[in-house]
Amino acid sequence: MSHIPYTICRHGTYYYNRRVPKHAVDTYGKFIRYPLSSDPQSATISSERLSNALESSWRTKHSVAVINISAVLESYKPRILTLSEVADEYIALKNILPKPTEVAVRILIGLVGDKDVAEYVREDAKAFVRYLEKSNNKTGTIRRRLTSLTAIFNYAYAELDLDKRNPFSRMIIKGEGEDSFKRGVFTNDQLKLGYDKALGSNSQVKLLMPLLGETGCRLAEIVGLRLADIDLENDLIHIRPNSARRLKTRNSERTLPLVGYARSAIEIVAGQSDGEWLFPRYIKGGKCYATHASNAVNKWLKRDFGGLTVECH
Repeated sequence: MSHIPYTICRHGTYYYNRRVPKHAVDTYGKFIRYPLSSDPQSATISSERLSNALESSWRTKHSVAVINISAVLESYKPRILTLSEVADEYIALKNILPKPTEVAVRILIGLVGDKDVAEYVREDAKAFVRYLEKSNNKTGTIRRRLTSLTAIFNYAYAELDLDKRNPFSRMIIKGEGEDSFKRGVFTNDQLKLGYDKALGSNSQVKLLMPLLGETGCRLAEIVGLRLADIDLENDLIHIRPNSARRLKTRNSERTLPLVGYARSAIEIVAGQSDGEWLFPRYIKGGKCYATHASNAVNKWLKRDFGGLTVECH
């Protein structure tokens, strides 16, 4: 016997077990018996849904529509996805920069494993935060990592139709914001000095300073430019995605004026290019390594401008 309607339990497995109405016997036989699940909750859901389908089939006595029982049950089986699978799917669908999400996912999997997304709990989130705190990450970094994971789990629960609280949402980070500091800012005199030094050096690394400062672009947007994105005749650059680097958001695609120090800098760099990429030294294996460029230009700026970096424009 079983407490679930229209089921019996044999050796730990629930079976759908139901007498067929007389007018449908020719189609289904006298009884329907079909294995459902060993899990009571799953068996209950499957039994309810199969009952609804069968009763719809039996509603018209003169013409019984045949349903495929196995197909009905299979269509209601929950999809099982691991965190790594969901992360890959989320990144591909959202068309976002993968690295921030990949870093957060890699850390979490290293701590608690690559589990079915439905199996993660609040303790996993707490372990994640504790690990980042002990690794001396700033609270702002911890919050960004949590935001990445929260977005992935929100997506997963919506796709899998899971009625479950996101374990990574509303996490409290001890001392959040207390470790933040205000970056310094280049003065106008420092900017002019830096731009003049860059133009006089013919160094691709140093020429990034006027290109970033005068266009207001993100570093990856400049480092990942193709020569085809540059229109010197009309003094324009086109910031658009390509095979080596994406843009941060959809609204990041734009056309900008190319004037002053930025125009002079881009002429020099373009003259040193390989005919395809503006900064070929940072395009390797079809990928844009903007971080390498950031490290190089910041090393110079910190030394000559009292610790300031490209983020201080």
